Amino acid sequence: MAAALSGLVLLTGGVGHAVVTGVEGGVQRVEAIPRGDDRPAAGPGLTVLLIGSDSREGLTEDERRRYRLGGEACHCADTIMLLHLSEDRNRVSVISLPRDSHTELAAHTLPGTTERHEPHEAKLNAALSHGGPQLMVRTVERMTGVRVDHYLEVGFVGFMRAVDEIGGVEVCTTRPLHDPGSGLDLPVGTSTLNGGEALSYVRAREVDATADFGRIQRQQRFLAALAHRVADTEVLLDPPLLRRTVGHLLDSTRADPGLGAAEMLGIARTLSRVDAGSVEFASVPIARVDGPAPEWDEEAAERLFAAVREDRPLVPDHGDDRDGDTVPVDVDPRGIRVLVRDAGAPGDEAAARARRELAADGFLTAPATDADDADAADGAEPGERHHRTTITHAPDRRAEAAALAAAVPGAQLHEEPGRDAELLLTLGEDFTGVRRVRDGRQPVSGSGGGTGEDGGRGAGGDIVAARGDRIVCA
Repeated sequence: MAAALSGLVLLTGGVGHAVVTGVEGGVQRVEAIPRGDDRPAAGPGLTVLLIGSDSREGLTEDERRRYRLGGEACHCADTIMLLHLSEDRNRVSVISLPRDSHTELAAHTLPGTTERHEPHEAKLNAALSHGGPQLMVRTVERMTGVRVDHYLEVGFVGFMRAVDEIGGVEVCTTRPLHDPGSGLDLPVGTSTLNGGEALSYVRAREVDATADFGRIQRQQRFLAALAHRVADTEVLLDPPLLRRTVGHLLDSTRADPGLGAAEMLGIARTLSRVDAGSVEFASVPIARVDGPAPEWDEEAAERLFAAVREDRPLVPDHGDDRDGDTVPVDVDPRGIRVLVRDAGAPGDEAAARARRELAADGFLTAPATDADDADAADGAEPGERHHRTTITHAPDRRAEAAALAAAVPGAQLHEEPGRDAELLLTLGEDFTGVRRVRDGRQPVSGSGGGTGEDGGRGAGGDIVAARGDRIVCA
């Protein structure tokens, strides 16, 4: 599960060519990249299709029983992610594709047979078992419009052994997580998971009302936690340990022939240069989940994948330079609507900046209208409108206003009876910028929604995106 990306994260820092080439022989090569002119055009950056397969090869009988892995593998894609490295190699985007997504498979021959199937409807994860890696790549390319440069697939066993090798990974939860289907049983608080427990954590489907979408959020949080764990240990400075860890992953890995040691090292060096705040996690927006398979919100999904094709960041104002620690607040910023206007200087540059930075914290922002401007003028104290930054709010929105005030240091609160649910932020000459805030009631925090325990699905056209430094344990 998600072990493909884990392997790339581990191949960082001072890894020498000999370490990678020493274990590269364990990688099974598969012809995964299609040929032909009907593929999406190549764009800037590098995109890798990452597959976590349900292969059980190499598991002991005890492990099968303990971690509820006794069923037969369907040779399906259990986890599907696109990893995009920006052209300047300063940003990494990871987009999760729900494995049960509704799609249409192109005409194909079943692997190992001569049985020919005409185009038919299916779930996305079935592309791997029906037509192998090439059909998987073709299907993802058709659905996203993103050209896949490389293919990397890892099974259960490599994932488990690698996590065990580095001494486990720490995760946290605000409620008990119990799933008989995967064997997951976690108390409230922080737990260190071994390989089998980590597999249960990322496979569990019965702990969230949103099933596959909650699973995606746990997978993303686990990847962020895994990267954090590796960065805090001496794994990368211990060549024997590193060789064993990478070897476990690559022993159950399949990759296209073009993804050799040099290419792996190139990707690894990119990942070693970016910090967690430069890694974006996103999920495909979903229009509906009632039915046999979730259907994507086509308009919102197109915006998401257009950003990937054009090599643009997924999180607003990515890489901002705001200083200081993240401030906990008593209300989740993701539920607070803020209208922003600039009253302190000509033009709207400060307001645009404030909207970007507030959106990066999760606030739902929009420009103020003429009517809002009039309300702000009526509510402001004489002589203060153009000097003091003011937050105008309804009496029942004091908690939301306090959270916004924490994000805008020095802002003055103004209560206005009869005002709508939206907060009005009027920027004065004293506005200096936005401070990072997070929901202090949760051990994890997100940006853009969809990082909570119940999982976000991006319904209604939202693009679910979060930075890697904001979805690990606080």
